[in-house]
Amino acid sequence: MARRAAADGFRVVLAELDPERGERAAAELRAEGHDAHFVRCDVADPASVDELAVFVRELGGGLYGLVNNAALANGVGGKEFQDIDIEVWDRLMTVNARGPWLVSKALHPLFGPTGRIVNIASDAALYGSPRLAHYITSKGAVIALTRAMARELGERGITVNALAPGLTECEATEGVPEERHGLYAANRAISRPQQPDDLTGLASFLLSEESRYLTGQVIAVNGGFTMN
Repeated sequence: MARRAAADGFRVVLAELDPERGERAAAELRAEGHDAHFVRCDVADPASVDELAVFVRELGGGLYGLVNNAALANGVGGKEFQDIDIEVWDRLMTVNARGPWLVSKALHPLFGPTGRIVNIASDAALYGSPRLAHYITSKGAVIALTRAMARELGERGITVNALAPGLTECEATEGVPEERHGLYAANRAISRPQQPDDLTGLASFLLSEESRYLTGQVIAVNGGFTMN
């Protein structure tokens, strides 16, 4: 998504918890000729989020687009709702649900006369996946937050939408049981596995001027695993 945004002409700020990974990604984009910057950010830490806002403000030029995609997903499934540890539940809520709110709260004053916010939810919250109660609750909160923010920011010309990807082949889903991979494979309308790049085109559209009259929507991108 960052590479596509940079290719679309945006100056990109990568906010990433892992400094080695974040700087490497920014360096790769700069080597490709893009204007890219890295700042370490932990969305679970309000002070760290405030530092992100300071970084963006001091960079100058205002803010046009925000993609809230930081989340915990790897290794979180397997337990039924009554067996989930309170500490694990709270950790997922802090990162997955509170994180997008904190980042949006800190950055929204930097938007100009228009802007775009894209929240990354999950189709697990639409499907009601079993043994993932804490995860789907956190992503359901992202969907609700998207609608609330869309109502409140609409008059400022800021649109807020959510993408709800399916089970995507990436580092975050390496620990997902084969049973769940099989469930998606058997029930997608498009049978091939989902790739990260399946989201980039739609994210590009939602960040563009062409999406100026689309807000408060949740778009499932999962090969037809769920259908509205």
